[in-house]
Amino acid sequence: MDFHTDTIILLAGLLFIVGVITAKFSTRLGVPALVLFILVGMLVGSDGLGLIHFDFSQAHFAQLIGIFALVIILFEGGLQTKWKTVQSVAVPSLSLATFGVLITSTLVAVAAKYVLGVSWLEAYLFGAIVGSTDAAAVFAVLKEQNIKDRLATTLEAESGTNDPMAVFLTLSLIELITIGSMNPLHLFGSFLWQMGAGLILGFGLGKLGSYSINKINLDSSGLYPVFALAFALLTYSVTAMIGASGLLAVYVAALVIGNQDLTYRHSIFRFNEGFAWMMQMLMFIILGLLVFPNQLFEASIFIKGILLSLILMLVARPVAVFLTTIKMRFDWKEKLFLSWAGLRGAVPIVLATFPMTAGLENSPLFFNVVFFVVLTSALIQGSTIAHFANKLQLTGPQKTTPLHSLELVSIGKANAEIVELEMKQDTPVIGKTLEEINLPKDVLVNAIIRDEQLITPYGKTTIQADDILYVLVSKKKKRQLKELFQAKES
Repeated sequence: MDFHTDTIILLAGLLFIVGVITAKFSTRLGVPALVLFILVGMLVGSDGLGLIHFDFSQAHFAQLIGIFALVIILFEGGLQTKWKTVQSVAVPSLSLATFGVLITSTLVAVAAKYVLGVSWLEAYLFGAIVGSTDAAAVFAVLKEQNIKDRLATTLEAESGTNDPMAVFLTLSLIELITIGSMNPLHLFGSFLWQMGAGLILGFGLGKLGSYSINKINLDSSGLYPVFALAFALLTYSVTAMIGASGLLAVYVAALVIGNQDLTYRHSIFRFNEGFAWMMQMLMFIILGLLVFPNQLFEASIFIKGILLSLILMLVARPVAVFLTTIKMRFDWKEKLFLSWAGLRGAVPIVLATFPMTAGLENSPLFFNVVFFVVLTSALIQGSTIAHFANKLQLTGPQKTTPLHSLELVSIGKANAEIVELEMKQDTPVIGKTLEEINLPKDVLVNAIIRDEQLITPYGKTTIQADDILYVLVSKKKKRQLKELFQAKES
């Protein structure tokens, strides 16, 4: 069906409205939003209402949208991740992201060989495609859950860093299938180059990005989030163009940028959070358009998909988790949870488009089965993660969204900012009045949020634990202010 420009824009607007409403009600329905986004795509696609025609011939377009969206989602996830927390789980996360993906892919490949009836190389290709957990799915599902920080961060760091391994295995196996041979030393060297160069470039461009954001003085505050996002796209493209892992570089760059003191920090974070949601909706709707329900739910695909899903969820992932986290201070309950929370999402579906673009014979079969595996993983595992964590007693304090809202600003021409400071239990100024605190010159406490109530501060106001202070400070005094209110190291 051909559309005029106005009709396409109208349809895009309606799809995003449906996406937002879907995200709003997904938690009430107990179903991850990404599943509902996929269903929206399937509904408006060729096999549904027929509003948008999309098929395997447009796999290149779906692949482009998917990779672009993954860059945005990984960047937003890295910005929100605290470096101190990541440091404590770096070893298990990297172990799961490399050896874990390899073990999972191998076990699924053995099953795929007999379930799908394909060659060993094609079976390993299928295993590589579904071998990694998905950042978009993990970030979306864990964002509002009160899972213990160490477990949640392990899963987020794993999903942010395991895509390169899956991409490397997938592309290597496609090359091996199409060409017929490959030098093992070249393969190993290529892996080291992708990981090493990705880490180095991600770190370097992240430092450059945070330095540039703080040094540049833009006329409009709305340009700062765009400037930050530009570094994410630059990081991916530069890294990918030299044959290294662009996705890994983006996540590392986001970690570096997100853990710096940034001008317009909150504006940058909020913009990227909203844009990541938009990309998540677009990506999963596009991927939903690419599948045909009448093919997906054929008896043969249904049975094969169920079998491989169960093997992945109940055998391959648990074996990989228990083997790669030996002597890493996780008890059996935590390992069980890490096994169940290994969500599959956009990455396997995007990777399933690579065999299509390479013209492999069994690529339609792979895509449909991969799509079914992802759908069941997101639907079954994603909707039960919170319940599973509660049963295993692996939840922390309930996460709450503050009811207050105060726009934080950087006053560029006055070289000043309003910053937010949260008073933790061990902050040195707890119990002191503002008069007793030796505030630097050019510093003014403008407002205090206490128990969701706004308090107007004055000299006799006593600072209490869990207070949130909004402070007007000159940029040159920011470091001094942070040191004054810095919580003591435990």
